[in-house]
Order: sequence, then C-alpha cells, then structure tokens
Amino acid sequence: MSGRNQPLQPWGWLVAPAVLSVVLTIILAAPVRLFGFGLPEPVFPLVLAFAWPVIRPSVFGPIVLLAIGLFLDFFWGGALGMWALCLMLVYFVALVVRNLILGQDQTVLAGWYVAAVAFAFFIAYLISALDTHVAPSLLAVLLQVVFTAALFPIARLMIERFEDGDPRFR
Repeated sequence: MSGRNQPLQPWGWLVAPAVLSVVLTIILAAPVRLFGFGLPEPVFPLVLAFAWPVIRPSVFGPIVLLAIGLFLDFFWGGALGMWALCLMLVYFVALVVRNLILGQDQTVLAGWYVAAVAFAFFIAYLISALDTHVAPSLLAVLLQVVFTAALFPIARLMIERFEDGDPRFR
C-alpha cells in the first residue's frame, strides 16, 4: 500500500526507519568473516539524513539523527559528535536543495544522494584524521562510501512512498 494521499504518521517515516538503521548497523558489525573479508558496514543513517528532509522538513528528524549519530560514535568508537555532525550536515544540504530534488528524475536524485554521502565521508575523514593524528585507510573509507552509496534505492523508495504524505511541504 502506498503512502500517497494518506496522513504522514511519525512511526512509518521516522521511528521505524531509525530503529531499523540502528539494528542493521549492529547486525553488520558482527565479527563474521566471509572468504576472509568482514561484513560491509554502510552508514545506514545517511539514507535517513538524505530522505527525511525531502519527505518532510521537521524538527524531529534532526533530533533523531543527533541521537543516532551519537550512538554511532559510541558504537564505532569514533570522535564524539563526528557522525552526529555528518548526519546533520547531510540533512541540512538535503533540506537546502529539497526544491531542486523534488520532481526530478531518479538519476538526479541519485546524484544528489551520492554527493551527500561523499560529503559526509569527507567530513568524517577529516575529523578522524585530526582527532587521531593518523589518516584513515583510504581503501576502507572508499569501500564504506561505495556500500553506503549502494543504499540509494532505499532512499528512493522512502521518498517515493512518503513524498506526498504532507502536502503542506510540496
């Protein structure tokens, strides 16, 4: 059932995706090795940081992203506030370009998503390097960027499902 012409419920577009992104982050952090490689660890909340301002600008989105970002910092052992900042910056960028994104072709939306992911990882890379005084592995960061960028279909599905849920923001 499509979200079109239905009231936008916070559970469907805000709470459930946030909980799911945290659960998936925890699951993929499991110490499982396949063919000598660990599981990919995409930053699932970046999908939310991009999709939420396009779906509906709200004060609750950034609050939830702040909490998820702090969780990621504690969970992955990064600099406190690094992922929270990156998620908030992606939210802000998506909010600023929201009117350019809405109604555009899927390739335009994908381009903006990939650019937002690259921007977030660039900021995270800089913060990590400044915090630890050691540059993170470029290969590891690029792989994480690729796996996170590959989550674009999820962002597209969220936007398509909920974009007409609140006509006040169209």
